[in-house]
Amino acid sequence: MAHNYRTDLWVDWCPGCGDFGILAALQQSMTEMNKKPEDFAIFSGIGCSAKTPHYINAPGMHTLHGRVIPFASGVKLANPNLTVIADGGDGDLLSIGAGHFVAAGRRNVDMTIIIHNNGVYGLTKGQASPTLARGEKTKGLQRPNILDSLNPVALALTVGYTFVARAFSFDVKNTKDIIMKAVKHRGTSVIDLLQPCPTYNDINTKEWYEQRVYYLDKDPSWDPVVKEATSEASEQKYLQAIQKSLEWGDKIPLGVLYQNDFVPSFGDRIADHITNYFEVPPALSPIVNSEGQPVARMEKIFTDRLIKR
Repeated sequence: MAHNYRTDLWVDWCPGCGDFGILAALQQSMTEMNKKPEDFAIFSGIGCSAKTPHYINAPGMHTLHGRVIPFASGVKLANPNLTVIADGGDGDLLSIGAGHFVAAGRRNVDMTIIIHNNGVYGLTKGQASPTLARGEKTKGLQRPNILDSLNPVALALTVGYTFVARAFSFDVKNTKDIIMKAVKHRGTSVIDLLQPCPTYNDINTKEWYEQRVYYLDKDPSWDPVVKEATSEASEQKYLQAIQKSLEWGDKIPLGVLYQNDFVPSFGDRIADHITNYFEVPPALSPIVNSEGQPVARMEKIFTDRLIKR
């Protein structure tokens, strides 16, 4: 039975915002995964994109600015049976949340991170985000941007993400397909999702992107998947992805740039030490006994570690 992942709330993004396409792709992908709503957990930070969990009929949380990744990671580690999606803007994830974004690449928690990348802080009236190029002056800026831009795809590859892709919000079907691939991957997946902001970014418009984007999978020779569990095989695909990640301007590649299924997820690493981790994860573990007393006796833990003078 297909579930309806739409809520009754009015979607109040600006007309023409790329967030509409991302929301539609996310809802469609969740429907096609044939899971129950309670099998998902959707998280967001702060910004226009942060309204996404409000519009999806599934468990989730609108969290703090820059903190969506640790929130989502904590829930996934507490209940590894959930399909966890962290949804954030380029400013939320790559500025105040940049440290968490880097750390997530090292952990490889089995979850999907979606970056709403529009080059501006849309909610706070159009300041330059970390992905806006130096020298560009959008209509929300008083003067040209004086900071160099950050490349989300190159950064994700550099810090160890095991699934890295890019999509365009106005191609809902392609975006839906990439989200499904990202969720299926066992490890941390990141999608750099290009989306116009019609209110504050008059440079990277829908038409601007449509003149430049092209699809990697249209080339029969393109293969981003690491086929062997060797450093040589991984390095070959990694360097190929890095090269593609640097394409920007007249040509912008869309699709999966890198996928390595041989790196163990963080949950698998935990299971190496706690053998029943997936069967009895923390979220399903008892915290009190039949008499209502805590299972963990904290006073004993502290007593064993007291420094005796």
